[in-house]
Amino acid sequence: MSAQAYFDEAARGIQRLQETQLEAIEEAAELLAEAIVRGRQLFAFGTSHSFMLAEEMVYRTGGLMLVNPIYPHGMNLSVRPATLTSEIERVEGLGRTLLEASPAGEGDVLIIASTSGRNHVPVDMALAAREAGVTTIAVTSVEYSQQVAGRHPSGRKLYELCDVVIDNCAPLGDAAVEIEGFPQAVGPLSTVLGCAVVNALVAQVVRDLVERSVVPPVFISANMPGGDEHNRRLLAENRHRIFYME
Repeated sequence: MSAQAYFDEAARGIQRLQETQLEAIEEAAELLAEAIVRGRQLFAFGTSHSFMLAEEMVYRTGGLMLVNPIYPHGMNLSVRPATLTSEIERVEGLGRTLLEASPAGEGDVLIIASTSGRNHVPVDMALAAREAGVTTIAVTSVEYSQQVAGRHPSGRKLYELCDVVIDNCAPLGDAAVEIEGFPQAVGPLSTVLGCAVVNALVAQVVRDLVERSVVPPVFISANMPGGDEHNRRLLAENRHRIFYME
């Protein structure tokens, strides 16, 4: 049963994350928690479907209020034709321009999501972040990246450039389910595994902050009693580090 096969592959992926990526997630969480304590800013970026990971972290029930998205102009699925996203993420220099146009600066932390890690925009952004003193966390598939050629002129890929690398454990090509009689694999894993990564990361950051006696600004669902009031208060208190409300 193909539906069952997808659930099985997703469950195996989650298990691989638990077995292999907890140390990297803890290291990344420490960087994020330390930045919060020092009054620095947090940012998240991804192109095409990988931007879903940034969206998952922003204005989200149970999520940190302090994660600011860097919008991948022309590279998320709101553009038409949607196929344009594949072209724009290969534009050399655009990742640098997007970072420089953002409020990110020295001492801040940036999460960059790209499953293949091979295209110009995430690589350029990682290079520009390094030059600007911005700490970077990659969420990428190491297996995928190691088996494809880099498109960036440097030949580098995302996992080779970031301070911490979290492997999302997605397979080469992302799609994971083979169907007899059909040549193309279906059922991509990078979104479900990537969202598991970033939510686990947030959970670890919150724990790290609580252990430091720092109250983390976390959203409550606006559909829960008192949720609107709670969120408004904390958004106002942290407005100087929140840019997605502007």
